[in-house]
Amino acid sequence: MQYHSTRGNSSGYSFESAVLQGLAPDGGLFVPETIPKIPSDWKEKWANHSFQDLAFEITRDYIGETDIPTVDLKDLITRSFSTFNTKDVTPLVKLDEKTDTWILELFHGPTFAFKDVALQFLGNLFKYFLDKRNASRKEGEPKQTLAVLGATSGDTGSAAIYGLRGKEGISVFIMFPKGRVSPIQEAQMTTVPDENVHNIAIDGTFDDCQAILKELFGREDFHKANNLCAVNSINWARIMVQIIYYFHTYLTLVRNGNPNPNIVFSVPTGNFGDVLAGFYAREMGLPVTKLVVATNSNDILDRFFCTGSYEKNKEEGVLATTSPAMDILVSSNFERFIWYIARDHEVDTSLDIAEREKAAGKLVKQWMEELKADGRFSISEKGLKAAREVFSSGSCRDATAVETIRKFYIPDAANKRESYLLDPHTAVGVYVSEAVRKELESDDSIQKPYTTVCLSTAHPAKFVETVDHAVKQITPSFNHKTILPAPLAEALEKPRRCISCENSADKVAKIVSDLSHKN
Repeated sequence: MQYHSTRGNSSGYSFESAVLQGLAPDGGLFVPETIPKIPSDWKEKWANHSFQDLAFEITRDYIGETDIPTVDLKDLITRSFSTFNTKDVTPLVKLDEKTDTWILELFHGPTFAFKDVALQFLGNLFKYFLDKRNASRKEGEPKQTLAVLGATSGDTGSAAIYGLRGKEGISVFIMFPKGRVSPIQEAQMTTVPDENVHNIAIDGTFDDCQAILKELFGREDFHKANNLCAVNSINWARIMVQIIYYFHTYLTLVRNGNPNPNIVFSVPTGNFGDVLAGFYAREMGLPVTKLVVATNSNDILDRFFCTGSYEKNKEEGVLATTSPAMDILVSSNFERFIWYIARDHEVDTSLDIAEREKAAGKLVKQWMEELKADGRFSISEKGLKAAREVFSSGSCRDATAVETIRKFYIPDAANKRESYLLDPHTAVGVYVSEAVRKELESDDSIQKPYTTVCLSTAHPAKFVETVDHAVKQITPSFNHKTILPAPLAEALEKPRRCISCENSADKVAKIVSDLSHKN
């Protein structure tokens, strides 16, 4: 398997090169040369597979044997998912019997957020490739080191840090918007004492952090001098690993007595990576009825799927909400999806596949330039129709998310619904899944009845202020400390290490250059 850029000027990359490069030299994102198809008898072959078994089946098709031999890949998978507190890694929990709605719990990793699933693997992957390169270096050559740079709106940072902390030869730098992450999220990042971990609080928004990230990856000399690697979901390995839990969900429902589930996945969406993994799963052959893009007040993606126009909210900018991991104006991974729209629906489809892909890259580059210059770009009606065959969308405001948390915290015997505590991001996904139900029920192309699976974002204890506000109005005696996992409680009491920085790529570059590889 080889990888190429969404912007058409970088191709022929191995999996190892794509992972370590992070962002393509032309500024695009890496996508696989082809999307592999699952075997026709996959349901029978994989019926009793564990999460780890599925992880091997899915990733093997994206990773060449020369990149990672089978025995090493299986070892990486075993080590990466041994840090989770449940053998299922991503268990399913029934939320509502009446609507057949489930929660896919993705918060059983070391930092209690869905990012752990991919970032535990990615951290081990970086170390594996670094050791591999150092083992093959010529006599007298110095050892290589890596500088891993990330931007976070909350959970990516701590998950990346816990995946990379203490790893020899790797320095990790995490930028976050000062004052725009939850207290627990900040504590998780800034209390890690390992010397290879560096937190940078940026005076700005997450989009500012993400813009700095992209600019530094675009500086070729800086990139090479520091062996810069990306930990954000612009890194293809993140998307690849997230594909696994879509298959795991389907097979879990089969094992629960539904032999052919029609699944609508509702995904709280910020940077578009989590729901994009569902798109890849569908393209690989997983029966996916619909993918629902659930946004908060930062609803650029919802507006796109309604109108075909991807347009920044210029006047208000990025709004601060109770679901901060979704407070994003420009979703980086969306570029991967629109590349497929461009290739299959926007360019001349009479061209052979190589020419279509080249033309698609030029069109995506044009769209990205329009977005940067004018704050918007639009696709055709044909392209929008194709996008809506896969995706539905909706948005949820803070007050509605709070009401949704309350609704499901109250048991409902009539609907056979037990009490369940949602975090504010997952509440957005649950609300939107209900809001689009009428639309989906009236869609003749969708098989009924369907099962709704809402992907969770984080443990509710990571957002205690919102949870307290939601629950204490109906249960005044509620004490969030009773749901606070011990590692989170301990993090709040530890001393912190953090660097304050202006909203400046040059300033961040100096920090990285000064502190890289001092561990």
